[in-house]
Amino acid sequence: MTYQHYIDGDWTAGHGGDTFESHNPATRERLGEFPRGTGDDVRDATEAAADAFEEWRSLSYIDRAEYLWEIFHELRDRHQELGEIVTKECGKEISEGRADVTEAWHMVEWAAGNARHPHGDIVPSEIAAKDSYMRRKPRGVVGCITPWNFPVAIPFWHMAVSLVEGNTVVWKPAEQTPWCGQTVAEMFDDTGIPDGVFNLVQGYGDAGAAIVEDDRVDTVLFTGSAEVGHSVARKVADQPGKNTSCEMGGKNAVVVTGNADMDIALHSAVMSSFKTTGQRCVSSERLLVHTDIYDGFKSKFVDHAERVAVGNPLDEETFMGPLVDHEQVEKFHEYAAIARKEGAEVLVDRSELPEREVPDGHEDGHWVGPFVYEIDYDPDLRCIHEEVFGPHVALIEYSGGIDRAIELHNAVDYGLTGAVISEDYREINRFRDRAEVGLAYANLPCIGAEVQLPFGGVKKSGQGAPHAREAIETVTERTAWTVNNSEDIEMAQGLSAEIETRED
Repeated sequence: MTYQHYIDGDWTAGHGGDTFESHNPATRERLGEFPRGTGDDVRDATEAAADAFEEWRSLSYIDRAEYLWEIFHELRDRHQELGEIVTKECGKEISEGRADVTEAWHMVEWAAGNARHPHGDIVPSEIAAKDSYMRRKPRGVVGCITPWNFPVAIPFWHMAVSLVEGNTVVWKPAEQTPWCGQTVAEMFDDTGIPDGVFNLVQGYGDAGAAIVEDDRVDTVLFTGSAEVGHSVARKVADQPGKNTSCEMGGKNAVVVTGNADMDIALHSAVMSSFKTTGQRCVSSERLLVHTDIYDGFKSKFVDHAERVAVGNPLDEETFMGPLVDHEQVEKFHEYAAIARKEGAEVLVDRSELPEREVPDGHEDGHWVGPFVYEIDYDPDLRCIHEEVFGPHVALIEYSGGIDRAIELHNAVDYGLTGAVISEDYREINRFRDRAEVGLAYANLPCIGAEVQLPFGGVKKSGQGAPHAREAIETVTERTAWTVNNSEDIEMAQGLSAEIETRED
């Protein structure tokens, strides 16, 4: 089937004649054909969104939220179906496909429920006769650019909050997961949302760039790679009055101290390293393990990595599905070669899966298994400093106290997430205070996000958090109001309000 863009309340083939296909990464089965968006398509979408803005913002929070509540119920009612679509299109195993949809309805529930919560802040004035308070108003058109690894959840991070706050939306989903984007757009169409409030443009990076560069777009929300995210941030910085929030990747680590519970450490490391086939921005590609327990941990982690179940992502017993596409496979193999060249001792190499491990009928899929190596820390090593986005894991032994572990943890350009495994609360609190991350975990895997918490990093990993309450800061403008209730004017800070005149 050939699908279409959704612009100004209509399905349209758009201006360009080019199309692209979506494929199942486990089988390379063709899932659908989609129009490749052009700058003219983006222009139509942003014009529609700008035209719809005044009418949309004039609705109450409650009325705007009602459209989202309809989507909330559809996400829940179609949980299994949509979970399978996610799994078929991006390759993550089925429990993760369903969890993607669950997270989406949690985000919609948070945003729509927040419509009935108090908004604004009352701030005491120095002057008793004055009232001071803050109000927020929507910025206008929000451009949303989202990744393939959470193709339903992350779009609703961006769009649910933006819409309830009174903004209109132009969304470009990742080119790897346009079917998921199509399904979400069908949901919006079913709600009867006013024309132009929600718009979908399918396509590649050039369509995303057109959204970023369009003068009608007031805010850009981006989740994806650091390379693209930094380009987005630079382009927005060159456009006065435009705002952005970018959540990007990481070279995340799990710190396992000498005081760690071994079972918790192993469970956390396996989940952090291999869930979603290592294709989460919060996946761990570094395990920093104290010398006192290093040998025992290494032996058990290697055993898990050699046996972790890779297979058909629709099979409930699969732990790891395929990588999303051929480009990711090539990158994975490239970094395995880099690690070897840089002196790594390879402990597990399942990068080329034997035929017996590939599910029947899935021979054409993008299959890899875990690649685990140990290496001494060196600040010049690419393999332990550059993000791979796959099940590529370095074991690094350290000695000394928690401060040495934190030093190694922070010695990368990224700062998205990290975890510390320890039974010593002093070590946990030291990590809490010194780790350079936007998300942190203690005695847990460094994956997982609840929608009521901000999701974003520091350093190269991000600028802001396009998620929940933090997204409100990005998609609204704050106005500080001061109202005088007296017939006289009195100023704060002791400033004289007397108007002095002189006679000629």
